[in-house]
Amino acid sequence: MQTSKIKMPFWSQVSLRNLVTLSMLILLTACSSGSVKRLDVNEEVALSDRWNDTDSRLVAEEMMGDMLTFPWFRDYNFSQKGNPTVIVQTIRNKTSEHIPVDTFVNDIKRSLLRAGKVDFVVSGEEREEIRNEREEQALNAAPDTVAQFGLEQGAGFALSGTINSIVDSNGDQRVSFYQVDLKLIDMTTNREVWNGQKKIKKLADKGFF
Repeated sequence: MQTSKIKMPFWSQVSLRNLVTLSMLILLTACSSGSVKRLDVNEEVALSDRWNDTDSRLVAEEMMGDMLTFPWFRDYNFSQKGNPTVIVQTIRNKTSEHIPVDTFVNDIKRSLLRAGKVDFVVSGEEREEIRNEREEQALNAAPDTVAQFGLEQGAGFALSGTINSIVDSNGDQRVSFYQVDLKLIDMTTNREVWNGQKKIKKLADKGFF
């Protein structure tokens, strides 16, 4: 006994395809119906318990404020040397997540430069690029506009540090702990003249991870 296949009428097939297409359009429209609004850059929007721009700014401001309260700054001879000059060496991200360390370094510099109490000199690739530009000027620029060699300002102090984190979770809640350690070294004597530490702890419910 042969089993015959039942074919759907052509108009039914067309209607089914139209229904599927319409459903897809509705779904895509619903997914793309979100909105975007501008926010104050100082307003914290915590979409997760991870390190964010507010953490970077607040940690930089608090730690640099603390650095300026230590004896090294009080005892510095401003009358003969002007502001102390600092070079940022390496601040290492030792966490398991991506943290834009360059942004944190810029927050540190901005905090101190705005106070007008510390000068910075550039390091690494940026310094090499400026030296290359100086060479270009020596070859191509008008003599009275050329930046001179051998007049770079030397750094008296070096800033370095680390960012560490510990994450603990029980499935329903997660605690993210961050610890930032920074130190300032006198480059003439190798003395550690300041050691700063800042800790952050965040609690997130299951809906955040």
